[in-house]
Amino acid sequence: MADRNEPLQQVKLRRDTALKALVDGVPYIRWMGIRFDRRGDELTAIMPFDEKLIGNPFLPAIHGGATAAFLEIAAIVEMSWVAMWEDLESGRIAPDAAIPDTTPRLPKTIDFTVDYLRSGLPRDAYARARVVRSGRRYASVHVEAWQDNRAKLFAQATAHFLMPQG
Repeated sequence: MADRNEPLQQVKLRRDTALKALVDGVPYIRWMGIRFDRRGDELTAIMPFDEKLIGNPFLPAIHGGATAAFLEIAAIVEMSWVAMWEDLESGRIAPDAAIPDTTPRLPKTIDFTVDYLRSGLPRDAYARARVVRSGRRYASVHVEAWQDNRAKLFAQATAHFLMPQG
């Protein structure tokens, strides 16, 4: 069990190392340039603007595929983060990208539905996912994405996942 008197910096380092291991384990996340801001147990996915994300140069607008990938990545990382949180906090696990086989297996997408609410502008995008239901075999997640104003979503998604077994 983790020590209740463990120094705060050590707790933060363990959390940050675990999140880095989770994200670094998927090369596509790095290619997309997506990163995560962690505040306690809450994650915000950030997709910095890059020209490679533009689908329609005449508007210009972020490609729908890039938007969907961003939402799916936010959902998978959030779900994995929620699933490992208690084991991470208790010290039972310590995922580290530098140590093979310490990162949790990721869930597999069953279905993924995206609602494109407006064009994604050529600027940074943010997303937060919320696990609606999580069981031993199945999970449901809702994700919302915005750019300049949290209240003005440009896309949202609902996803269902098969949880890793064993």
